[in-house]
Amino acid sequence: MRRLLNLFLAIAALLIAAHSAIPVRAQGSAYNTNFITSITYQNVGTAMANITFTFYPTSGSPISFNRTLAANAGASLNVGQASELSGFSGQGSAVISSDQPIVATIVQIPQSTSVRNRPLSNGFGSNDGSNNVLIATVLKNTFNQTTKFSIQNADSTSVNATLRFFPVGSATPIYTETFSLNVGTARFFDAGTIPQLGSSFNGSAIIQASGKVVATAIEATTDSSYKVSAFEGVAQGSNTIYMPSALCNFGTTVQRTAYAVQNTSTSNSATVTVTYKDLNNSTVATQTATIPAGAKQSFLTCSASGIPSNFNGSATITSTGAPIVAIGKVFSGSPSFAALGTAFVGASAGASKLAAPYVRWTQTRFDINPGNRQRAFIAIQNVGTGPSGTITVKYYGLDGTLIGTHTLSSINPGQKTNSNPKAATLAAGQTQDKLDEFGYIGGFGGSATIECANSGCQIVAVVRIASANSATNPADIVAEDYNGIPIN
Repeated sequence: MRRLLNLFLAIAALLIAAHSAIPVRAQGSAYNTNFITSITYQNVGTAMANITFTFYPTSGSPISFNRTLAANAGASLNVGQASELSGFSGQGSAVISSDQPIVATIVQIPQSTSVRNRPLSNGFGSNDGSNNVLIATVLKNTFNQTTKFSIQNADSTSVNATLRFFPVGSATPIYTETFSLNVGTARFFDAGTIPQLGSSFNGSAIIQASGKVVATAIEATTDSSYKVSAFEGVAQGSNTIYMPSALCNFGTTVQRTAYAVQNTSTSNSATVTVTYKDLNNSTVATQTATIPAGAKQSFLTCSASGIPSNFNGSATITSTGAPIVAIGKVFSGSPSFAALGTAFVGASAGASKLAAPYVRWTQTRFDINPGNRQRAFIAIQNVGTGPSGTITVKYYGLDGTLIGTHTLSSINPGQKTNSNPKAATLAAGQTQDKLDEFGYIGGFGGSATIECANSGCQIVAVVRIASANSATNPADIVAEDYNGIPIN
């Protein structure tokens, strides 16, 4: 899970397109859709933050400019609307520096009337870069999906990197490419345009570099389902991975989860067990498999023997032998909701306090016309060894003012609970409309912090941002997930 961004933030930003370079139009698939990036950032420090944004185009000189942000505040920078970036278009990356600790989530806004989902991925702290980064799932024309990803230099000098693609079940790479990166810049890869992967590919990727790098991926459908999601590369594996969201045929939209688990070792196999727990913290099912070195394995929640229908719970993935990384995915089991698809990184550890830079809620305009407003749902899992103690979720407005607080009862190890802005109790001096339309009143921006009370408590969280996909069917939604970011 991403750590606190203390004075420096590196962002592997995919598919940045500025201003009117790309017209809004219907396109043949999510894979062919263009995006404009919006950076949603939150000051988790105690004073006004003085922030510098530096953007690196794929060619040409970097562009830098400054912003300020009050303590506890969350704001957004739309790359397509910032006057300082009027000459910036195409693909690129960015680095943010600040005199206060900040966190950020990258929002990709589709330039299409068909794709309604906004892929989300977190930024990286100055300590998050690594010489070895893993992308747990890479697809090419598989499950009607193809992966695009970027690799960014997060070091202070140029780096040389080697990228290897591993098919499912294989410890031998099918394709290897070497390249170099200048400071702050990124290299972009589209699995759909790499002939060495064949006509289709299902596997994973490993990046090894002479210095620190980070990576971010977008996975998009190649058919008319218009489904798209994003997730980060992971620098280090673990023998325990936590998934706050585990679903089987849940709700009207028939939501299901799948976990793409990658063996981080290039020489040793990993024996993996997925344990599912319901909201009462009872174990309801398990799955096991052995994953060869460097390879990946998918676990479908609904395929676990004994899993109940309409299941809503959490999962813990453990490995004997080699460490693992994992990506969680949520999708619908019904063709009526084919556009529903999310992705998030499984957490290897928790923290007592988390930040959620991008939180929105609309009570009255959750539709495709006229508002395109969104709703945030926060799934919180206790990954510590004892009860969490009271969990407090604080919702902050654009200027850092506390709008409301949601107080949740203690949960046991492995158990999960949920929050959203509408469930919060209004703060003194605030008006109900600021919770009913959280993040939309008085300007565009809202964020949250999530904290557990017991000494030594450890929690993780996944934030789901949902949008309407139909003007007539309120159950027809699209959504995307991102991880809560540890503050301490």
